Amino acid sequence: MTNYLPNGAVHVKDIKIWAHVGVFEEERLLGQFFSLDFSLWIDLDEAARNDDINRTADYGLAIRNIQKMSLNLECLTIEHFSEKILTCLEDLYGKVPMQVLLRKCKPPISGFNGTVAVERKRYFPS
Repeated sequence: MTNYLPNGAVHVKDIKIWAHVGVFEEERLLGQFFSLDFSLWIDLDEAARNDDINRTADYGLAIRNIQKMSLNLECLTIEHFSEKILTCLEDLYGKVPMQVLLRKCKPPISGFNGTVAVERKRYFPS
């Protein structure tokens, strides 16, 4: 990996995904909504100069693959869920700098109406 970030990034925000993730058995049994943002740092110069769709990231492919993977997933933590998402992105785009922000939309915490999120990164220069 090089010691710099590519000069462009593709950001996808607020993907709604359903998954069976949670510490409580009911969360894993019934499932719940999550919201996902992800970013991929890639060289966008060729795509920008030449209007070349093959020189950018097909984010629709990522969205469909993450949604499909999420439907079949059952785990305890959103940290593990975020790891599965990073692996899915890496399988599609290779070892590029990437970041995910995964939010549990309605965590079952009495008196709490917000979201809980984890943010994870891969392949960022040190």
